[in-house]
Amino acid sequence: MPLFFLLPLSICVITGYIFNRCSDEVGYLAGLFAIISLVLSLILAPWEIQVLLLVVVLLSTKKLLQRNEYKLKSGRKQ
Repeated sequence: MPLFFLLPLSICVITGYIFNRCSDEVGYLAGLFAIISLVLSLILAPWEIQVLLLVVVLLSTKKLLQRNEYKLKSGRKQ
């Protein structure tokens, strides 16, 4: 399994840390670079990791939707 996606992912982590620490324009530029490198690392990731991430997102979305429906139903009864 090629691990080329780890390079932009590590850049994303480092620039995300800089974004949290800086409060001026350099921090915003680092945050933009972090988002771009995160997207690039997801594109370069092997298909196994992409499928695993997709399953996690679908399951968490389903749980959140069920929780919101429960809140709506309990709010109508009151």
